[in-house]
This record gives sequence, structure tokens and C-alpha cells, in this order.
Amino acid sequence: MSDDQQVITEGQRRPAELIWDYHRMHHELRPVDVAIGLGSHDLGVAARSAELYRAGFFPHLVFTGGTSRTTAKVFPRGEAVHFREHAIDLGVPAAAILLEPNAGNTGQNITLSREVLAAAGIHPTRVLLVSKPYMERRSFATARKLWPDVEILCASAPLEFDDYVKSIGDEKLVLDMLVGDLQRVIEYPKLGFAIEQEVPEDVRAAYESLICEGFTRRLIS
Repeated sequence: MSDDQQVITEGQRRPAELIWDYHRMHHELRPVDVAIGLGSHDLGVAARSAELYRAGFFPHLVFTGGTSRTTAKVFPRGEAVHFREHAIDLGVPAAAILLEPNAGNTGQNITLSREVLAAAGIHPTRVLLVSKPYMERRSFATARKLWPDVEILCASAPLEFDDYVKSIGDEKLVLDMLVGDLQRVIEYPKLGFAIEQEVPEDVRAAYESLICEGFTRRLIS
């Protein structure tokens, strides 16, 4: 294991688990008009999207995302393209999938997916966002800001923190992402990018402790 994949300490795991639980919206799954699989480094988003499609929760699925510094080497043809291929391998009909290959951030994931859906004549009233587990809250807050007339639900792989870390294989990356996403939940409403979300004091304290521990690679200036 490299330095970047070093084992986190128990003192770091406790605040990480607190932030992990905060990020998850714990929405009850219901049928929706369409699901949007948000591109990332985590192919589990495509797998979860395929699972929920096969379970009959939605008839249409959009995969959205270009490339980023985190994903360029893993998904060289773009996150959405690779996610679509993986979902097809898992049994989702190609005809059920729409592709949005250009988004570079969560706001663009929402706005460009909305445009792709409209171009296909699909105007949903209830949308399911499928994301990494720790991205649920930020994607929810972003979508509620940019698409306020639609009911937004969130879903992700039903994994506990330790199981998710094992699936990614890089503990430091996951903690950096947890911290970075929480910073965005806090700061983006001030910039008009998302709706405000209450951050409990213990979650904020956990966030500040992990910053002091050096998990800062995903922070914005």
C-alpha cells in the first residue's frame, strides 16, 4: 500500500464515519420518471443504477460526466461513456440510456442532463440521483437549487463506510472526498450553487478535525 493509500487511524475513522452518515440522505426508494447516474471515479454508481433499473424503479436512465483529474486515467473516454457500457453489461437495454458526456461538475451534471432529457421529449416530475454514497447530500442540494420544480430523491450503493473504503481501495482518497464534499455543502449555498443544508455541530467538528489531520486534497480555495 502506498503512502496515499495509508491505513487511517481509529481517531480518524470515527469523524469520517460521522461525516459519511451525514452525507447520505436516507431517502426511501420509490418509482421515479428518470434516474441520473452522476459520473465519478466510482463505477459502483453505474452498477447501482443498473440494479435499480432492473428492479423497475424507472424507465429512463441518464449517465452524465466527462473527465476530471480523478477519472481521466480510469475512464479515458469519459465517465458517462464508461458508466453506460458497464450498465449495458449488467443488463440495462441501450435504448433505455441517454448519454450526457460533457459535464465537468455537479451543477453541469444536473443542467446538461435536464437538456438531454428535454431533447428526448422527457419532462420528469420526480428524479432519482444515483451517486457515490458521500455525494448524496451535495447532489440533492445542487439539484434542488437548479431544478426546483422537480421532486429529487437520492440513492447510492447500500454500503457501510468500511465496506465502501475497501471497494475503492484508497482510504486517504475517500477521506479527502468526504471532507471536500462537506466543504462544498457548506460553501456552495453562499455562491448560489446549492440550497442551504443544516450541518450539525458534531459533523462540523469532525470536518475540522480531519482538515487538521491533513485530509485537504479535495478542498476548494
